[in-house]
Amino acid sequence: MDESVTLKKLAQKFPDAVVGTHRFRGDDTVIVTKDKIRDICFFLRDDPDLLYNFMMDLTVVDYLGREPRFEVVYHLYSLAHNQRVRLKALVPESDLTIDSVVPVWIAADWFEREAYDMYGVVFQGHPNLRRILLYEGFEGHPLRKDYPLKKRQPLIGPVN
Repeated sequence: MDESVTLKKLAQKFPDAVVGTHRFRGDDTVIVTKDKIRDICFFLRDDPDLLYNFMMDLTVVDYLGREPRFEVVYHLYSLAHNQRVRLKALVPESDLTIDSVVPVWIAADWFEREAYDMYGVVFQGHPNLRRILLYEGFEGHPLRKDYPLKKRQPLIGPVN
């Protein structure tokens, strides 16, 4: 598989959603708007020339001071073509929502819950979006760059 097939096909199929692309050491990266993320993921999974059937990782990057402030980053792998792609969706702080990709890859379930827990990104359509690492009474999202280091959290446990 030509290493640029993914970038070419995405740019042709979603010209309004692809903001930028680049390649570094054989890995392709595509930067997209958040509004088409689920359609793009279905295309990457189902197109016979791509077949990205393995979602390896999902994370969020906080660029405090930049707009859009957040990027939801998907690392995908095509077992059939031995090819990787990094998909970055831009998410502004003013609308911290993006469509869930659990309908595309069931493995996204816990990744999206972790991203919600740590950064506060709301994945619309997620079947069970709630905290996964912290307790329900925890206030805030600790991996945001503006999270106060010495913030006190409400105490939990049995009531005396």
